[in-house]
Amino acid sequence: MTQQLSIHQILIKYWGHSSFRPLQEEIIQSVLNGNDTLALLPTGGGKSVCFQVPALVMEGICIVVSPLIALMKDQVQNLNKKGIKAIGVYSGMSKNEIDIAFDNCVYGDLKFLYISPERLVTDLFRARFKKMKVSLIAVDEAHCVSQWGYDFRPPYLKIAEIRKFFPQVPLLALTATATDNVVKDIQQKLLFKKENVFKKSFERKNLTYVAINEEDKLNRLLRAITKVSGSAIVYVRNRRKTKEIAQFLVKNKISASFYHAGLEQKDRDEKQQAWLKGQKRVMVATNAFGMGIDKPNVRLVVHMDLPDSLEAYFQEAGRAGRDEKPAYSVLLFNNADVIDLKHSIEVSYPEIDNIKNVYQALGNYFQLATGSGQDSSFDFDIAKFLSTYKFSTVLIYNCIKFLERDGYILSTTSLNEPSRINISLNREDLYRFQVQNPFYDQVIKTILRSYTGIFTEFVKINETDLSKRLDIKREKLIEILLQLHKLNIIRYSPQKQMPQIIYCQARLDIKDIVISANHYTERKEEAIKRIDSVINYVTSNNKCRSLILLSYFGEKDAKRCGQCDVCLERNKAELSEFEFDEIIKQLKPILTENHYTIKELIPLLKRVGEDRLVRAVQWLIDNDKITSDEEGKLKWRK
Repeated sequence: MTQQLSIHQILIKYWGHSSFRPLQEEIIQSVLNGNDTLALLPTGGGKSVCFQVPALVMEGICIVVSPLIALMKDQVQNLNKKGIKAIGVYSGMSKNEIDIAFDNCVYGDLKFLYISPERLVTDLFRARFKKMKVSLIAVDEAHCVSQWGYDFRPPYLKIAEIRKFFPQVPLLALTATATDNVVKDIQQKLLFKKENVFKKSFERKNLTYVAINEEDKLNRLLRAITKVSGSAIVYVRNRRKTKEIAQFLVKNKISASFYHAGLEQKDRDEKQQAWLKGQKRVMVATNAFGMGIDKPNVRLVVHMDLPDSLEAYFQEAGRAGRDEKPAYSVLLFNNADVIDLKHSIEVSYPEIDNIKNVYQALGNYFQLATGSGQDSSFDFDIAKFLSTYKFSTVLIYNCIKFLERDGYILSTTSLNEPSRINISLNREDLYRFQVQNPFYDQVIKTILRSYTGIFTEFVKINETDLSKRLDIKREKLIEILLQLHKLNIIRYSPQKQMPQIIYCQARLDIKDIVISANHYTERKEEAIKRIDSVINYVTSNNKCRSLILLSYFGEKDAKRCGQCDVCLERNKAELSEFEFDEIIKQLKPILTENHYTIKELIPLLKRVGEDRLVRAVQWLIDNDKITSDEEGKLKWRK
């Protein structure tokens, strides 16, 4: 069997597709040829297949570095459903769980290990990693490795360090969005042996972009959803608004639900499934929704708030129309939003001393000695913390975010992870214990009948279901499980309800917290540039929306889309793109210097007839590019 047939057979067997999407096969072949490879595929372009297929061809385990817990869990679950052995190691897991997971990577037959970049620096990982038979290193959301990227995470820089253990193993970096600077930086930071980029055009010909300056956003949203039939996502910044807007839509007879990271896992799963199955038409959500969700027939994505970057916007907007049929991405904003976005930079970049003070306060709050606590997780009661240390909520949130990005800690919202169990004994010793302790016998038997793999890994359990099978109260079952844990018969990790703070490295003394003033300033300046790009995108009324996005991502030769709100207005002037651009090119410098009437302009412009000039000028006046005084004199707005 040839390698070519092999990858196609894998695609058919596990994904049910007879052919690859554009660029997937070329990327896979590059990896199989042993080349370091950077793949730029827009949202919905099938990035995961690009590392999952070659990993199934090659012998050994594929290490997948990802910063997104929800996406890691989703992909692990999907692979396991396909009969492919995969495991994830992420925050919220106990040391025992992580230890067993790594053991299974060394001695078991796992094909994929999903891991966060923060875990790469731990001694526990490094010791086991050297013993693994690694076939491929895949780096998802690879833009996080670049200081110039919109979501820079210093722990991503540690990926280069682990390459020295397997210098011949290829690395595949994947991202949906990256500017030209970031593309170069990714390859340098990940130690590519040579530049090797596969880039699919960011152009989405079936997707119409619209940006509307609107004070009454709710009614404009209602009109958009009424006008565009089919499934929709509405993105908002805060959790409270998700529920409020969903209720507003329901009152107006539109089937809607809401989603955010603070909901219980069961609620999130139910809401997500109802939307995926079409039982709910509209999902109102924070940006916690959408990663890894494959729903090709989304017809409309609406942003009710300005995004922090065009990268984030492009990724979220791109969840519409993955089936290549016409779809719409609408961004609603007003002047207050522009002011708030500019102000958000100051809030998002607390003073370095404040960041250090919050780190110190967290260590004291958890009563954690300097030099201890690596990989430990703590319940974080933010209300109690705030009352103890008198910080503002906004400051705490942004300082923790900064400490996360620099790899000191991780925070979770209430993950509501199911409880997990692993049996510590081998089968013979367990049987002996059951004979000697009949009180526990029935509980252990029921666990063994209900769950598989419990001797080799931590398995998710449901105490409510188990208690019903045993005909005892849930509280009594939990008490028995905790007793078995104390007796070292099982390892029991109960469900966590409270947000967690996890220390990625041992607690440092405040003087050892390193946040470079230069890097801090550079990152802040880059963030300001990204925000300026967002503001330019929404406030521009004379350049095609699609062209602005494509130009931002380095595609300079694209043509205007002809269907966004700007293009539709310009189409009314009945001028070709060439004609319009030629008029602007001549007109702008003339009207910037002096005032002229249309009649005075006619002889000054070459190859432009009066009729075409009048149409162009009218469009420019309507779109606030030029002004006209009482005498009909025209002036270009500065």
